[in-house]
Amino acid sequence: MAVPKRKTSKARKNKRRSCVWKLPKLNLIKCPQCKEFKLPHRVCQVCGRYRGREVIKVGE
Repeated sequence: MAVPKRKTSKARKNKRRSCVWKLPKLNLIKCPQCKEFKLPHRVCQVCGRYRGREVIKVGE
């Protein structure tokens, strides 16, 4: 069974883990009706429309 010969330093450990904490880039698209940015495949929170249909009523 393999056993490490030396202790892994904090710097080496943190260098190895540095890419784990990066957040993914948000993929935003423009709503075709109101031209506001929204997440794809979601109802627009500004106009309440999805794929050309009004899905939720949004107060004016």
